[in-house]
Parts: sequence; C-alpha cells; structure tokens
Amino acid sequence: LLMGIYFLYFQFLKAFDYPSPWKGQQQMYKLDIGWPKVPEYFTGQTFCVAVDSLHRLVYVGQRGDNVPKVLVFSEEGYFLHSWNNTVEMPHGIFVLNTATDSSVWITDVGTGKYGHTVKQYSPSGKLMQVLGTPGNAGSSLIPLQFDQPAEVFVEESGDIYVVDGDGGMNNRLLKLSNDYKEIWLTGTNGTGIGQFKIPHSVTVDPFGRVWVADRDNKRIQVFDKVTGEWLGSWSSCFSEDGPYSVRFTANYKYLIVAQLNINRLAILVAPPVGSIGDCIMVNTVQLADETKPHLVDVDMKSGAVYVAEIGAQQVQKYIPL
Repeated sequence: LLMGIYFLYFQFLKAFDYPSPWKGQQQMYKLDIGWPKVPEYFTGQTFCVAVDSLHRLVYVGQRGDNVPKVLVFSEEGYFLHSWNNTVEMPHGIFVLNTATDSSVWITDVGTGKYGHTVKQYSPSGKLMQVLGTPGNAGSSLIPLQFDQPAEVFVEESGDIYVVDGDGGMNNRLLKLSNDYKEIWLTGTNGTGIGQFKIPHSVTVDPFGRVWVADRDNKRIQVFDKVTGEWLGSWSSCFSEDGPYSVRFTANYKYLIVAQLNINRLAILVAPPVGSIGDCIMVNTVQLADETKPHLVDVDMKSGAVYVAEIGAQQVQKYIPL
C-alpha cells in the first residue's frame, strides 16, 4: 500500500512537471543583484510591493516620517516617481489592470485621519475611491468599516477581497461587489475552521478559490470565491513560522509564501482543480538574517518575484531559472 501511495505521488509530480522534493533541491530562483538600480530611494520601511505586469511597473509602499509612501520603479529597476498624498501607513498594495484602465489599491492601517481604509489610486497617485471610514476603526458593513485591513485583491470584474485585519478587532475575509456592497463575509477571531488570527494576505486563483495567509494560526485557508464556503487548509508547512504572504507563480503551478520570522520564501505545490489536499513544499529561498520578508508579489508575465523586506528596508527581485 505504501509503495502504491509513493507511486501515485510521483506520478502526480511528473504529470504536472513538479520537481521531486526527495531528489535534492534544485534552485528555482536567483537574486537580481541589479534591481533596483539605485537602492538609496528606499528611505523607509518597505512593507509591500505590487507589479503592474501590463505596463512593466513596480509599486512599493513604505512607512516612515517624511518619506514618500509610494515609490514607482520600472521593471528594469529605474526609479520613476513617488507620491505621498492621503497615504498614512501602507500595509498591502495591489495593481488592477482592466481592458480600459489601471489602478493601484492600498490598505492603510494608520490610526490618523487616513487610516483603517482601502483606497484606490490612479497610477500617478490621484485618489479615486476610499473604502471604509477614514480614521475610525470598526466592524460595521453599513457604513463599511475596517480595523487595520491587511491586504486587498481585486478581480477584473471589480469584485474585491479584503483580509481585515492586521491585529485589530476584526479577523475576517470580505468579498465586496464592484459597487462596494457585501457579497459574503467569513471569519471571526479563533483557531477553528474558517476562523482567523491575523488574516494577513489574500489571493485568488483561476479555479474559483480564495487563498488566505492565516498568519498567527500558522496556516493557509482556502475558500470558494462564489459562496465563501471553506474548502480546506494547510498547516503542516508552517510549523516553524506562519505564512505572511501568499501569491501564485505566473503559471499557477506554485504558491510563493513569505515567512518573516525565519527569513524565508517557501514554494508550495498549488493543487489543481478539486481537493486542496496536503501542503507540499518543493523549494525554499533562504534570505539573509533579519531581512524579514513581509509581503511579496509576482510579475505574471516574466515570473519574477518581488519581496518587500521590512528588516532590510528594501525590495528584492528574484528571477525564475
């Protein structure tokens, strides 16, 4: 029976072109030491990064006194411009490209007049929409309130997924319509199925599943994007440190997960349609001590992985081999 299980497992890896974890790790990424061209533009703590694959731009959110809160670089690493208005403490950042335009979405966990919000900006930094009640933490849906919303993911349809929050009163995942009304909500504070302890990152795959880094529960939880139904969870890969960030590779074969406290990127097999199954870690990228990778993003054209590191106060780019 055991041999049969091993056989089926290796057939699965072979069918989806996954490297076997028992053959010794082959390096999957290498650091692009030339990105960015001038690292001195990072003047604060770099909390988040988002890639605009269509226009070949990279947005970085950083915190600090008298520092620009959003930096914009080219894919090659050249600094282009920055903006600062109406952003207090950026936590998560996301770029949406549609057929007609592009926008930059930022979660703001500040406690001042701009905080506790999810905001939509034009690529040049013009504020277009504010979700939540600026400066007021809360749990209400009418009017909409957040408490330190950690990250946002927006589909081309306009549907919005928010993990709320980063240590505040809320531990929930919300799906909002393109007119900012609740479609469904799941999650309370706890360790049970569908509960969260600091839901920290969210992404959606092409197969109708929503993936959430449930940071302090040291697991990833998965939900049906239409109904909000719980589909499964992974915890076996995170005994050393919880997942801080979750993003798919460009081919959707793998998940890239940042583990801040052990300075590591974990590369996990993304299960095809159907059962979530068990967590399979096929590779890791070990970063330098005290780097503290917080959130990551992936260029869905080139496959490059960008890592926002709050310890090193920089963003690094890793190129797939």
